[in-house]
Amino acid sequence: MEFRVLGGVEARVDGHRLDLGPARQQRVLAVLLLEAGQVVTADELVDRIWGEHAPQRALPTLYSYLSRLRHALRTAGQDAPIARRSGGYVLTVAATAADLHRFRALTARARTTAHAGDETAAARLFEEALAAWQGELCPGMDTPWFNSRREAAQVERLAAVLDWSELQLRRGFHTELVTVLAPLAEDNPLDERLAGALMLALYRGGRPADALNHYQSLSRRLVEELGIDPAPPLRSLHQQILISDPRLAPPARDTAPEPAHPTTAHATTTHPRQLPAPPPLLAGRDGELVRLDKLLAPQGEPHGGTVPIAVICGTGGVGKTSLALRWAHGWQEHFPDGQLFADLQGFTPSGEPADPYAVMRGFLEALGADPGSLPATPQSQAALYRSLTADRRLLIVLDNARDTDQVVPLLPGSPTCTVLITSRHRLPGLAASHGAAQLTLETLDPAEARDLLVRRLGSDRIAAEPGAATELLRHCAGLPIAISVLAARLTTDPMLTLIALAAELREAATPLDALETGEPNGDMRIVFASSYLALDTESARVFRQFAQAPGADIGLPAAASLTGLPLPRLRNRLHRLQAHHLVQERVPGRFTCHDLLRAYALEMTENVAPAGEAEAALTRVLDHYAHTAYAADRLLLPHRDPLAPTSPAHGTRLEEFADADRAMEWFASEHTVLTAAVNHAVRAGHDAQAWRMAWAITTFLARRAWWADVTAVHSTALAAAVRLGDPAAQAESRRALAWACTETGRFAEAHQELAHALALAETNGDHLSAAHTHLAVGWLYEREDDNAAALRHDRSAVEYFTSAGNLPGRARALNAVAWDHTQLGDHEASVRRCQEALVIQRELGDERGRAGTWDTLGYAYHRLGEHTKAIDCYQHSLDLNRALGHRYNEAETLVHLSQAHRATEAVESARDVLREALSIYLDIQVLSPEVNQVRELLRDLGSPPDEDGPDGPESP
Repeated sequence: MEFRVLGGVEARVDGHRLDLGPARQQRVLAVLLLEAGQVVTADELVDRIWGEHAPQRALPTLYSYLSRLRHALRTAGQDAPIARRSGGYVLTVAATAADLHRFRALTARARTTAHAGDETAAARLFEEALAAWQGELCPGMDTPWFNSRREAAQVERLAAVLDWSELQLRRGFHTELVTVLAPLAEDNPLDERLAGALMLALYRGGRPADALNHYQSLSRRLVEELGIDPAPPLRSLHQQILISDPRLAPPARDTAPEPAHPTTAHATTTHPRQLPAPPPLLAGRDGELVRLDKLLAPQGEPHGGTVPIAVICGTGGVGKTSLALRWAHGWQEHFPDGQLFADLQGFTPSGEPADPYAVMRGFLEALGADPGSLPATPQSQAALYRSLTADRRLLIVLDNARDTDQVVPLLPGSPTCTVLITSRHRLPGLAASHGAAQLTLETLDPAEARDLLVRRLGSDRIAAEPGAATELLRHCAGLPIAISVLAARLTTDPMLTLIALAAELREAATPLDALETGEPNGDMRIVFASSYLALDTESARVFRQFAQAPGADIGLPAAASLTGLPLPRLRNRLHRLQAHHLVQERVPGRFTCHDLLRAYALEMTENVAPAGEAEAALTRVLDHYAHTAYAADRLLLPHRDPLAPTSPAHGTRLEEFADADRAMEWFASEHTVLTAAVNHAVRAGHDAQAWRMAWAITTFLARRAWWADVTAVHSTALAAAVRLGDPAAQAESRRALAWACTETGRFAEAHQELAHALALAETNGDHLSAAHTHLAVGWLYEREDDNAAALRHDRSAVEYFTSAGNLPGRARALNAVAWDHTQLGDHEASVRRCQEALVIQRELGDERGRAGTWDTLGYAYHRLGEHTKAIDCYQHSLDLNRALGHRYNEAETLVHLSQAHRATEAVESARDVLREALSIYLDIQVLSPEVNQVRELLRDLGSPPDEDGPDGPESP
């Protein structure tokens, strides 16, 4: 049995997480964990759990919490580890069963080992200790006792980090320390020991100016805030840096390199294989491949303790990605833990570079992290990323990087990983800060360019028209993409000769500043124009319109709206564009084009397209996404308050879905494009469409528990709603932001967002918005285990829904009130509220609402001891959920039904419904907590593991 108090309170048995109940019940376990082995009196527990706000019936509530915890912690063949002792309670577990105690034991061993002179072993012990630190101690537990323990724990962690850092500096590992110490220095700006370690790491990393600047900043703050100067040791270090004292030179590195300190992660072990297919032809790059071998090839031992990084830089179209992929595929067997790949879209003409933290979230999922349990902040996600890549032999390919700032968050901390980057820029900052090697990819020389053209067209054809071939290659300026485009033109038109094509290029020659190569005859626009001008009018228009696509790629239905063409004609035009290498079909049914081609298409749009063509295409494709997403969301949540209807632009073709499952599948395939479309719409001045898309994708993102994405899209949507002057939309986005904060434990932020939303509703007299906001506040208080406050706000929601005449909302709020009552022990009141809600829902035909209310009613009857009635209610809920196809709710109700069966000693029936619930959870790939809960319940009923599926959490 293992416990966590860092980053959240958690208990696991054989790796399976237990359901520890509501927040205050978790506080009981947290107190006992922090005092493991020590008797804690009931009065002390009450004081530490509630602080000054203990309720009158605190002791009975405490005893209830203890009883439930004992049951939750009881495992087959073992007694519950919470024992009653004279005077109080004690958690009888091993001293190192909790992460905080393991941290303390390991740091003590590390310091003893360092004192004995074994610094390598000491560093490893410190890193193992720091890996236990998943976040702050008992987050969200806001009582004086917890706050004091949290502050003390942070002091302990900082001391351990500093001990480890100074040890690493003595061992010569200074490069890795800057990224660890810099954020700590921001949080602890007056800590002189921390400042000294950071200054020395910066100085030894070749950044003396930054070290001196940090000293000046610290010195100024000490004077302003405390009226003192830095202590003598720090002043001495400052003087040594000023004179470049040789004594500050880094020592020779220890022979056993260490990674920057990791953090543990709850993740399954995966081996991602994300590399795109290698290029079919690669001419004239043998020397560069050999150079990459020397820079990056694994040698059996890590590269001197630093992450090996190489940047392939060069002009657009020179073949950087092809070279990177060829090398990566040639060496992939040397990276047995996997290969990660991301297009950072650094130079996409019609959009913004990719957000590195959005890319990181994809990497984390590929590495096995549970997407529903990712840390909330980018900094914490980066720490998790470094943890999951630590000591693994991974190849990470970052294609088309914009600048150093975009790359740095995606760098691993372990020298066992290798990073290959492509960029049109040289990224000098990356070379300075991380020692990245640079390989500048030049254009092909004449012989190499001719060899590529020969491979494309065949030697006989080149030999028949050698002069024309030479002239064509001059126009291509040694750029492989240009050669490929021209070769595609010649191979798709058997009547076209090299001489005729060369004449076309000669006549069309005009400059294209954005893609100027510096060669007199190397104008890329001429090259692209040769294929563009060979297109029929409609295919050329489709090519131009593709530049308006908001995402990195586009599916056929969306492309039909973008272009306004029926699917058969669109497929025909896309086949023509593919044949000319002007678009690519990366996966069946999804199309994209090279950044340079997109830039050319944008220029053609500006110069030759009819007025309004681009705006019309963009409006249609945004309408496609907004209206299709809205229709899909209506299937997922049919009684959600609808938005005011709008009509899509003429020519927009919407997708239709037979049921909610098909809607979920569409969201799963399009959610990255939809989130990109929200940002694209805002940049293009389409605020209304941006907000509607954010609104429509929220249900899907929430069901996947992708709260970081909810936060991202609604931060953008909120700004759009402000510009639109729409207070209802602003309140809706703030509620979505609060929802994300609530589900990730950021309760203070959630309260702030909901306070803003409530103020907007009250200022504008919007009773419906006020109702939804009170309901959201009620859910927030329920998560904080303040059921009395939850009841107050849910009652307010009932009143506001009633005054707004919104019967579905009133029934939903009544159900919430009923749940609050039963949590507070007033089960009779819960039954009355449920019955009132059911009357409304029956009249409305709100089957989804009835399913939820029947479930609550069953729970109330179960708590009243009327188990036969509870079983009947749960069965009503099951029947409705099955008819609606709401499989998640079906599984949830099956779990509740199992408890009622168990109460009537119908153990086999309880097992049967739990097995059915588990089967549903696994089938719909729900996140692991629910799966683990069902498995634990089955084990508690004596069901062997082979009857309830394989052990361990399922990948989402």
